[in-house]
Amino acid sequence: MTNLLSPDQLEAALRKIGAERYHRLHPLHKAMYAGHLTKAQLQAWALNRYYYQAMIPIKDALLLARLPTAELRREWRHRIEDHDGTEPNTGGIARWLKLTDGLGLDRDYVISLKGLLPATRFAVDAYVAFVRDRSVLAAIASSLTELFSPTIIGERMEGMLKNYDFISEETMAYFKPRLTQAPRDSEFALAYVKEHAKTVERQQEVLHALEFKCSILWELLDALEHAYGEGHIPPGAFVPE
Repeated sequence: MTNLLSPDQLEAALRKIGAERYHRLHPLHKAMYAGHLTKAQLQAWALNRYYYQAMIPIKDALLLARLPTAELRREWRHRIEDHDGTEPNTGGIARWLKLTDGLGLDRDYVISLKGLLPATRFAVDAYVAFVRDRSVLAAIASSLTELFSPTIIGERMEGMLKNYDFISEETMAYFKPRLTQAPRDSEFALAYVKEHAKTVERQQEVLHALEFKCSILWELLDALEHAYGEGHIPPGAFVPE
């Protein structure tokens, strides 16, 4: 990329990254919504994904502390509330634990993080560090995977409810609110990026940030496939019964 893009061209380039790199294209995701995973494989996915969910409000708090205006901070604050909730047993993390409960995992074990794949911890920690250490523009741009999440959420809800008799609407409680939260959040982030990426260098930074985030999400599924699809579970990680 050597020429400055118009805001609409930049948006098109960002959407192209999602079309090519978003993890709804990963074989493990396709197997999940097609009903081809075992209960043990779904347990491993939910347990490892819990760490990503639990770290979202932490990475958002790190970014919140760096935002320069009250307007921006007010906008970003509700993301933390969406995941942490405004009182005990509310919010996205609590709803994710309903999923792990419904899959038969011990809640204390999930929260302890003792069964995490090393690659899960490294990938999620790398994302948190990216948001902490890179520019505010890059950090906000990395959230733009939310542009594509309603599609993957819809596929998960439909496919998992249809194909797994041990999955219920209550088990899937995390996902429905995200169908409205993610578009709201991505609309704001996209508008911010289009307004502030005014040089070739800043546009490159934005595109690379989204590529990086897509790689993180892809790696989470790669690690699960290697461990629980191909049978290479590392020492200390969750071992299904």
